[in-house]
Amino acid sequence: RLMLLQLDLQGPGFDGGKKIKGRKRHVLVDTQGLLMDAIVHAADIQDRDGGVLLMATLFGLYPFLLKLYAAAGYQGPKFRCGLARVCREVNVEIVRRCDSGKFVVLPKRWIVERTIAWLNRCRRLARDWECLSQNALAFLRWASVRLMLRRLCKTRI
Repeated sequence: RLMLLQLDLQGPGFDGGKKIKGRKRHVLVDTQGLLMDAIVHAADIQDRDGGVLLMATLFGLYPFLLKLYAAAGYQGPKFRCGLARVCREVNVEIVRRCDSGKFVVLPKRWIVERTIAWLNRCRRLARDWECLSQNALAFLRWASVRLMLRRLCKTRI
């Protein structure tokens, strides 16, 4: 099972809904929180379109993908139609955040939020220092490689 979630905004582009300039990062992680793929683009592209772009890059790589947990930005018929165009039928479940004032741990969403926190510990990803989206994507992947290597090299006593 995999999850898809928007990471954050930085760099060029303007998102009219959030009134913010920047880039959007979309990540696809497995249930252990390890990065499977990511895409970086300008903030003026809608979340649902960025999610379809991400899934288009994965076409055929993960045939075992059965269920996709996604944030509320990926809901609606446009995302489902775009997803059906680029890959086979995948069951999409939208995990909405709680709007109450308290912090609530949501099922499956905490996995992606934890991965985002791990990636944001990398100083290079804290701010947008890169001029090109390809460079920002490369540093995002390097940060995830660092996380995976730490898990592999961890000695268990």
